[in-house]
Amino acid sequence: MLASIQTAAGTVQSFAISLMQPGWRLYQVLIILGLAALCYGLHKFSGRALQTWVRAREGWKAWQLRMVVQIRRRLGLVWFSVLGWSVWLFMQETTWPSRSYLIGLAATLATAWAFIGFSARLVRNRFLRRVVTWGLWIYATLFYLNVSDEVALFLDRLALSVGDFRLSVLTLITAAVVIGVLITLARLISNTAAGTIRRNEDISPSMQVLAVKAVQISLYGFAFFAGIKAVGIDLTGLAVLTGAIGVGLGFGLQKVISNLVSGVIILLDKSIKPGDVISLGDTFGWIQTLGARYASVVTRDGKEYLIPNEDLITGQVVNWSHSNDFVRLDIYFGTSYADDPHQVRKLAIEAAKSADRVLSHRPPVCHVVGFGDSSVDYILRFWIKDPTGGLTNIRGNVYLALWDIFKANDISIPFPQREVRMLSDMPKQTFGEAVPEKVAEESSSAKKDTGPDTSFG
Repeated sequence: MLASIQTAAGTVQSFAISLMQPGWRLYQVLIILGLAALCYGLHKFSGRALQTWVRAREGWKAWQLRMVVQIRRRLGLVWFSVLGWSVWLFMQETTWPSRSYLIGLAATLATAWAFIGFSARLVRNRFLRRVVTWGLWIYATLFYLNVSDEVALFLDRLALSVGDFRLSVLTLITAAVVIGVLITLARLISNTAAGTIRRNEDISPSMQVLAVKAVQISLYGFAFFAGIKAVGIDLTGLAVLTGAIGVGLGFGLQKVISNLVSGVIILLDKSIKPGDVISLGDTFGWIQTLGARYASVVTRDGKEYLIPNEDLITGQVVNWSHSNDFVRLDIYFGTSYADDPHQVRKLAIEAAKSADRVLSHRPPVCHVVGFGDSSVDYILRFWIKDPTGGLTNIRGNVYLALWDIFKANDISIPFPQREVRMLSDMPKQTFGEAVPEKVAEESSSAKKDTGPDTSFG
């Protein structure tokens, strides 16, 4: 291995020394450096001009602006490719072809690098995009320098051997590339299949999620094992190791496995599905997505709770829209004994019907539920069909409608009041002296409740 490294270093050193010798190789190197400096200046100038031109445009879409940004970043490579090929063609016509070989090689590399930079934008993840870009740049450079075979042989010699098992750096790189390509294809196919499944209205939302997860797991698993097999790695030799790892994961990741199994159970029994309105403890909201490990619940105030699937299985969950979307709400109120209960019930029902979102085909009802100390107590029940729109706001609207209609019909809402009397000309007393009987009686009567006020409000 050390001898291979020394041989490669000696070859590179000899090639670098040959470039510095007077002759056409040195002239080509100088021409390439001059083109690089010229293209750097053109990159700065044309980049500012392009930015000014784009700012003057109106109504451009986001993808068009992103494309302009990518072009602006790579204007230097574009300029070098254009000028490099132009110089190469000129020298091919005016002098010997060997005297422009390095210029053509530099133009080829610049063109390949620019094409790779634009094509890598198809990878959405930023980290993976950088890995793919640099990997393709390195491979393209080695390929056009005609040293890819030597580098592959060198990487194959960097290997770890244990008995009959041999794992080299070249094998790892090849496996990563093959698995990456297969997983990318699996992702594209799974996205297409997921879109088709979600557009099928004959499949329930929970079964859609389960079908999408099953397709993704199958495709990704097949891509991984097919990639391992394609590079010649024998999986039977890793059976014992993978079994030990599986046992360790089973003990160390019990909660994770429990959430995964709970997620499958939820999707199979259809107890919770995307769009359902649920209450779990103090959390009230609707199911945004069902994941393999957790469910995303969005509340009315914009918060998004990630609830583990195990809690949805083992805990008490109130599903407001399990079998249907109808939700009945109750509000309580009281009126004075002087008001006619029959009229109060009629007015309360009219008030509930006048509020938005209250269903008319399921009419509200109002009942007397008790005779309190200061009022006749009622319960008003009404139905809505959109619990995702909120419950507190519709209750508030019905209460306001009750206030308006009671005020218009002189229906009073009693509430307790107390009267405080200020006693004057009281004789001064020393500590421990008894209070006069008359004053004590007046003080006691001041604490008595004067009774509820029967006026409205």
